[in-house]
Formats: sequence, C-alpha cells, structure tokens
Amino acid sequence: MSGAAGTVLITGASRGIGAATARLAAKRGWDVAVNYVANEKAAAAVVRDVEAAGRRALAVQGDVSREADILAMFDAVDRKLGPVAGLVNNAGIFAKTGRVADVAAETVKAVLDLNVFGALLCAREAVRRMSTKRGGTGGVIVNVSSGAATRGSPNAYVWYAASKAALDAITMGLGLEVAGEGIRVVGLAAGVTETDIHTGAGGTGRLAEMAKMIPMGRVAQPVEMAEAILWLMSDGARYVTATTLRAGGGL
Repeated sequence: MSGAAGTVLITGASRGIGAATARLAAKRGWDVAVNYVANEKAAAAVVRDVEAAGRRALAVQGDVSREADILAMFDAVDRKLGPVAGLVNNAGIFAKTGRVADVAAETVKAVLDLNVFGALLCAREAVRRMSTKRGGTGGVIVNVSSGAATRGSPNAYVWYAASKAALDAITMGLGLEVAGEGIRVVGLAAGVTETDIHTGAGGTGRLAEMAKMIPMGRVAQPVEMAEAILWLMSDGARYVTATTLRAGGGL
C-alpha cells in the first residue's frame, strides 16, 4: 500500500494533534479509530466530526502503556472498521517539567511506558495486520516524535527527550525491517504546538516564552502538525520511509 485511504488508528486522538489529525484524515478519505484514555466526551466529539465528513468512526478507550489495552483496542478496530491501513502513534506525555536530579522514578517509568513501550507494541500490532508477508495489503505507520529528541531538553524534561529519541530509533529500525513488506514507517518531529500538554505544564505564559526561541517567532497550531502527518501518510510520500521529518519552525 502506498498511502491510499483505509482505516487509520490514531492514539491519543481526543485532543490536540491527535484530534486535528483525526479530523483531517476524515477529510482525506480515511475511516478513523479515535483512541482515548479517559475523556470519552472529547473523543465522541471527534467521532461526530469524522462522521460529518462522511467517514466511519469509532471511539476506542485504551491505555496504550498497557499491552492488554492495546490488544483489545486493535481487536475492536478489526471488528468494527476492519484491519488498519494506517497507525498514528500520537499518544505521549512528559508528565511534568524539572531537572533529572529531582525527577521521581514513577515519572520516568510512566513516560517510557507510554511513549516507547506503548508505541512499539502498537506498531507491532499494526505490522501483524499490514505486512504482505502475513497476508496484509501494506500500510503506513507515523510515529509522532519531537524536536526534543535532538535538543535533549535540559532543565525541562530530559526523560521525555530520551523517550522521543527512542521513538526515532524505532522509526528507523522498524522502517528498514518492514520496507519489503509493503509498510512505510515514518516519523514527525513535532515542534512546540499549542496543545494541552504544554498549557497544562505552564499555561499560556509558557508557550509565549517558548515562542521566543523559535526562528519563525510562533508556536504551531495542531492542524499544522496534522497536515504534515497526512502528507507522510499520502501517496505523495510513497518513497519516504525509515526517517523522521522535522516540523519545528526552524528550531
């Protein structure tokens, strides 16, 4: 498969970049499985928007840091929308800001469990369904990473940066592993985006301060990241795999 629309599963799709990607994917002809952890109301709103665009949609609850939830989520999508042709590994957290010397072990574990373990197992389940060697018809996996992976994010969230660096390694390694099985694996190193993950950590003031460091002079809107993700999923990127696109306004 080179990126033609089918069923896409987007983790963490009830808000922010995930929700914007779900809405745009529907406009580009994808049926959308909207994964969420707790905010059922927000997920239902995204589902309504997808359906309003003329596509099928499913809200599927699941904590993607838990293997049992991942398996149940993919099974539900198989039954109600059909096997995935696209996966967007968008769910991610940094938990809180601070210095490594002060971080709690539970914080580090929570970030790695969701951002790395969860993304890798979701990719595993997608490959099992997409691989032409396993009877699938191919597909595309997009891993939503961060510019933090190469900046390290000192004095903020080194643990988050480390998790995204690991995700970039998964993109490269898995992309090479399944390139001959009809599957593309690509990443998006998202720049600072106006989402709850940042406003929750420090309010709008935090975003204003971060904007000063960005050469383009502003933070991104979720739809701008969604546009990049949908390009990576499209036929226009059919010869792109095992690499991560940086969309950071120059940072």
